[in-house]
Amino acid sequence: EQQVATCVENLRSLSELMIYGDKHNEQFFEFFCEKNMLTLLMNIIRENNLLVQVQVIQSMSILVQNMTNETAVYYLLSNNHINDIIRYGFDFSCEELQDWFASFLKALSLRLNTKTVQFFFNQPRATFPLYTRALDFVNHQEPMVRIAMRTLTLNVYRVQDDAMRAFLLRDARC
Repeated sequence: EQQVATCVENLRSLSELMIYGDKHNEQFFEFFCEKNMLTLLMNIIRENNLLVQVQVIQSMSILVQNMTNETAVYYLLSNNHINDIIRYGFDFSCEELQDWFASFLKALSLRLNTKTVQFFFNQPRATFPLYTRALDFVNHQEPMVRIAMRTLTLNVYRVQDDAMRAFLLRDARC
């Protein structure tokens, strides 16, 4: 229990320090990359501790929403770590996790544009985890989750990418 509390606090601090570093000192970002923190965060998620998973999703959501350095944003979105988190089989019986996950997906969709679509849409494999995962929640009973997923779909539709649009038109769930 003490280890979980320490881990949650460290994850919270990590996101705060990264936001501070984004604005004041790029060495924070360099350390984040050097220590391969995205892989570490995915490994932490796999430990299946609900409190820790909530904090990882919350921290990632905060980073995605607040990072301003383009290189840092691209790093966060690259290497398929975000798609691994999106596809992970979380236990959504926990409302807090569900709410933060919806917020995380929506935050990612706000970063979606013609340059970043490559991080979410894999044309050769015809996969688009951000979009297809959102469809799982688009008719959710919780209004906040439902609205976040509908906002996400609108953010996807505004991106001018022919291959992605062709995928959307072929996907039977559209």
